[in-house]
Amino acid sequence: MKKRRVILVTDGDQAAKEALEIVAKQVDARCISLSAGNPSPLSGPELVELIKSAVHDPVLVMFDDCGYSRQGIGEQVLKDVATHAEIDVLGVIAVASNCMRSKGTPIQMAINNQGHIVSHAVDKNGYIMSDVPLRIFGDTVEVLNEIQIPIVIGMGDIGKMREHDDASLGCPITRKAIDLILNLHN
Repeated sequence: MKKRRVILVTDGDQAAKEALEIVAKQVDARCISLSAGNPSPLSGPELVELIKSAVHDPVLVMFDDCGYSRQGIGEQVLKDVATHAEIDVLGVIAVASNCMRSKGTPIQMAINNQGHIVSHAVDKNGYIMSDVPLRIFGDTVEVLNEIQIPIVIGMGDIGKMREHDDASLGCPITRKAIDLILNLHN
């Protein structure tokens, strides 16, 4: 049984969907567009079947809790997918939100809205939070504390970040995060 190689993304709004579809084409990946939604619309088993039926991998999959600060549906679905026997999680893009009430999750690196790898947390707009070490605060990230993930990259709001990651620019910040994860596995 060959496991499907997957990159998990903790955002699922329309901007994230558009950005991930663009980047998937750029890097010859597949994007499960049906995983987009606020909150995540599909169950773990439904997503696993879609991942397994993708033409090829890597596969980009979105998860969203719709701003819920406690563990919500998006986090449960992410856990179901990440721990499935037929899924090989290459890494996670953990997206910051305005959910500072959460404990957050540690990350290995962050990318700011200029596309630089930084050694501090970033906020929803991709600005460096110089007083916060490598940690991301978001509504769909705390489940990452419960599962083994090879790399977690933090960044601001996908497809947005005050237009630094805009679709008209080819979503360069999202592309960089995906490239970093893929390069670690090639």
